[in-house]
Amino acid sequence: MKIYKNLFEKIISPENLFLAWDAFKSDKQNRDDVQKFEWQLEKNILQLQRELKNKTYKHGPYIGFYIHDPKQRHIHKASVRDRVLHHSVFSVINPIFEETFVSTSFSCRIGYGTHRGVAVLERIARRIHKNRTSPCFVLKCDIKKFFNTVDHNILLSILKRRIKDDEAVWLLQEIIESYSSPQSTIFEKKGLPIGNLTSQLFANVYLNEFDQFIKHGLKIKNYIRYTDDFAIVSDNKSFLENLIEPIRKFLQDKLALELHPRKVIIRKLHRGVDFLGYIVLPRYRLLRTKTKQRILKKLHKRVSEHKSGVITKWMLEQSLQSYLGVLSHADTYKFGNELKNQFWFWLTEK
Repeated sequence: MKIYKNLFEKIISPENLFLAWDAFKSDKQNRDDVQKFEWQLEKNILQLQRELKNKTYKHGPYIGFYIHDPKQRHIHKASVRDRVLHHSVFSVINPIFEETFVSTSFSCRIGYGTHRGVAVLERIARRIHKNRTSPCFVLKCDIKKFFNTVDHNILLSILKRRIKDDEAVWLLQEIIESYSSPQSTIFEKKGLPIGNLTSQLFANVYLNEFDQFIKHGLKIKNYIRYTDDFAIVSDNKSFLENLIEPIRKFLQDKLALELHPRKVIIRKLHRGVDFLGYIVLPRYRLLRTKTKQRILKKLHKRVSEHKSGVITKWMLEQSLQSYLGVLSHADTYKFGNELKNQFWFWLTEK
């Protein structure tokens, strides 16, 4: 196993912190807190660098709020300076672990994502299905309250296997322990805040242990994971049923995680497999009904915002094109026409 030293100096160098600022601000320049930080950018970056160098840096508190996308999620927003540091840490640490990730892990990786994950599941399933000449089953699972139950000690022990730099480990620990979920106890701190760029990295590092177990321990090829959702494809239903217990045991014993008891499902391909917002079938792919309803609701809201002067016509049209882009990844010709007709009806009604 390759180990890495002298990472701390790379993370906290002024050059890397300014690059991290550029990456962070790219789509946030109109926000008040970002503009305030930028007003004295050089002073703020160099102050952060001094605190890191002197080990006086302390991660600040989070602002919590809820979003629905589509299920309710509790987001924790860090301060601008902490988020700049997250980008700096990510730029140095992520490449170390990226090379170890399996090719069918699709969450928060450049060139991957939900659409590619669904496409790979579709390709594997149809190869096994052999144009309806062979049975095809998909085991689909979800990890219960994943982000709230990541164990800090286990995560740090995984990071330390490759990172042999005490100062870098100190900084990673400061970021990890800046948040503690309701699942924590006085003996075990748990949880990663949804909203941190570093949380996406830590989630992949943590679950890469599981990916390696699936690929090398259980020697399963037809496996796809996106964050805490994963699927395994086979022509043998009993084979998939017999995987559930060893998977449950590994997650519990090695990572202190649990399978969601109501989200362990084995389905035949011809009945449709619900994965990452799409329904995969033998010959085509559909958009989930709830996703269609959510798109209609959000587009109606955007039309209302345009009529009240909150957003421009250009912004409204960009929203429509964005939703049509989502539809382009499935067989949704009829719904696409329905969406466009409804859009123009909303826009012209008084």
